[in-house]
Amino acid sequence: MRRTAAVAVYVIVAANAAAITWLWIHGGNLHPKSTGDALTSVGRITGLLAAYLALVQVLLLARLPVLERGVGLDRLSVWHRWNGHVCIDLVVAHVVFTVWGYSLMDKFTLGKELSTMLGGGVYPGMITATIGTAMLLGVVATSVVIVRRRLSYEWWFAVHLLAYAGIALSWFHEIPTGNELVLDHAAADYWRGLYLATIAILVAFRLVLPLVQFARYRLRVAEVIDEGPGVVSLRIVGRHLDSLRAEPGQFLLWRFLDRRRIWSAHPFSLSAAPDGRSLRITVKALGDHSARLADVRPGTRVLAEGPFGLFTESARRRRDKVLLIAGGIGITPIRSMLENMRGDIAVVYRALADGDLIFRLELDRLADRRGLVVHYVVGDHRGAGAQLLSPAHLGELVPDAAERDVFLCGPPAMTAAIGRSLRHAGVPRRHLHIERFALTGRKENTACGEQPPPSSAPPHWHCPARRPGRPPRRRPRTRRS
Repeated sequence: MRRTAAVAVYVIVAANAAAITWLWIHGGNLHPKSTGDALTSVGRITGLLAAYLALVQVLLLARLPVLERGVGLDRLSVWHRWNGHVCIDLVVAHVVFTVWGYSLMDKFTLGKELSTMLGGGVYPGMITATIGTAMLLGVVATSVVIVRRRLSYEWWFAVHLLAYAGIALSWFHEIPTGNELVLDHAAADYWRGLYLATIAILVAFRLVLPLVQFARYRLRVAEVIDEGPGVVSLRIVGRHLDSLRAEPGQFLLWRFLDRRRIWSAHPFSLSAAPDGRSLRITVKALGDHSARLADVRPGTRVLAEGPFGLFTESARRRRDKVLLIAGGIGITPIRSMLENMRGDIAVVYRALADGDLIFRLELDRLADRRGLVVHYVVGDHRGAGAQLLSPAHLGELVPDAAERDVFLCGPPAMTAAIGRSLRHAGVPRRHLHIERFALTGRKENTACGEQPPPSSAPPHWHCPARRPGRPPRRRPRTRRS
């Protein structure tokens, strides 16, 4: 299913790119009469393809259910990143080749050609196109990691809204000055159709559908539960939640409608299996937004988009035996999946210190009731702890790991290291299912949560699945509406 959906996306994108290239060829661009004409021809095709890929960029993360369920948000995000690189490269190439080509044809210096284009009134829409290009370059600049670390999520998101404005402003330049579109009414109508279809999809799935879900489900915070230092769970209730069709392992984009949080939506995984009456998420205070969720008041209305994600039993499981591996607060989707999963199940929970183990009481109860095996692997990853969850250590904990479907959730560094260990242990790639998350500076992407920074806790190779008679460290505190 996923491969079929990916192929379908490739075919649709390639077919439209081919149609645009045909329009360029049909406009006589393969037979330039001079060097300047050849350069402007290159400028035309790069401009057409850049504008088209900008529309594709918008659609890739427009949260289309058919794309998200068929391809997965993880792969769509990768496509979005690489498409953005190509798009901005084409925009720059379009500017360079066009100005260069016309300067040769007009026998002007580059500076004079630029001033003529912008201020001479000869080329309609050049001012708006220049502003739009500057906006797109601003989006690129704020996406550089070193810059993004200095921006709050809210500022980063606000700057990214400029991409929509940049694309809209470029519209006023494309049809009035694009040779291929000025001379061919059918081509111009096709180009308008691409923009109108993009706008319709964007409005339908980024605006209308969330508002319809908000009115239908009427979500609100029922409880805020203090799970431990810096960790809270929010139980969210509503109506008709069965029709949401959320599955354990999935996440939603949550927007809490109070004065401090209404402007930002963040992805958090379900930390308990949906029961048709309520949904639970569990969040560790790691960034601006997650740190403020402990202050959410019961009764706060919630707008949720989703569910999203293919990190689910129904989408990925192919074997009777399953190994679930979590790192830090990445236990949240693993905990929800474990609740309903049947068969031969083993769990490995990696943390830096005992205090970082979330849901230990719940996991031990599930282990007792269902006969599951839960391994708690606690310790610093430096020094002696470097061997924790190495291929040899995994072999001790789960000798038949190669015979299992493996679901792995945690921060990128951890999932990369454990993924290599699992491959060395003989787990085939098709049976290794990874959900990664990241916290880059103050921009949060915590669909799986986040692992705390290294501590000096001594390594413990293996803690038993449960410790009979051991009382809980603390009781969760609860605020109810």
